[in-house]
Amino acid sequence: MHAAGAPVFYDHAYLDAYEQSPLTEIDAFAYLAVKRGEQTVAVAPVYLQTAADPLGLLYKAYPEASGQPALLSHTWHCYDAHVPSTIGVDVVPTVINAMLRTATLFRAQWCGFVNVRRGSELGQELRANGLPARHLIDRWAADLTGVTDYDHYLARLGERARANLRRNERRSGEAGVTTEVLPVSAAALDEITPLCDRTAIRFDNGGFYPEGTFAKFVAALGDRAHVIEVRQRGRLVAVGVCLTDATRFHTWTCGVDYAVEGNYSPYGVLFAESVRLAIKLGKPVLEGGRSNTVFKQRHGLSPHHLDAVLLRA
Repeated sequence: MHAAGAPVFYDHAYLDAYEQSPLTEIDAFAYLAVKRGEQTVAVAPVYLQTAADPLGLLYKAYPEASGQPALLSHTWHCYDAHVPSTIGVDVVPTVINAMLRTATLFRAQWCGFVNVRRGSELGQELRANGLPARHLIDRWAADLTGVTDYDHYLARLGERARANLRRNERRSGEAGVTTEVLPVSAAALDEITPLCDRTAIRFDNGGFYPEGTFAKFVAALGDRAHVIEVRQRGRLVAVGVCLTDATRFHTWTCGVDYAVEGNYSPYGVLFAESVRLAIKLGKPVLEGGRSNTVFKQRHGLSPHHLDAVLLRA
């Protein structure tokens, strides 16, 4: 469904990796296909989830759904819901009807869409079909169109943010910090997994990158993933697992150890290297994911509201 402009989360490699090594508890997988004659014109992966709110976002928006199984449009590791379609007509009603039937088959009390960017094609179609959305959280992204190198990116920032990144780069160099971009086949996944998990716990998202499963999932992504390792005299102090699709560079997840020697931020080093890699790969959009609002806003990323639309099945 690349022709439909779908992000990496709808790539076959990503979906297959998640089915083989699910990062959250999935009770059932289903893949809805909309056909015109013999031709598939739209698709929608859906996932039955008893533990449907691992980030603590959905039940705040829909307290009436708390603790009940839900058939959702994707997993929570995807922050950009789509219904990839190759035809210029509204397929959302067909998908919704199929979701309702599938939810009934799975005996789920709820079904619907999560992490829908407000104003996106899917968001507009849901609204056009009379389905009100409720806000979950914001995700952050930067437009890199026309940015030719890292200095060009820095020039777009405010004076304070620009100075902070340059100072951090100098201090990290003095502290013996090095960075390396690796394919997943060469990355130290055994070190990366616990660091990502500890960082998730820091933000009350423990278990979001389960040991034993996370490494298998990342390894299965192949060339869709790039790993940025930040080391201080050999010790891993920050890591980013980044994903790419046709137009976007996704800083999908990271792990950071803030107990470092020297007056620098490992996260700042990782962010700068992520920007450099996005520019090098020629991706016009840098996707910064959810949360960490203050840092992202200060460093040139803009918010996109993410909504949920749930229906009683």
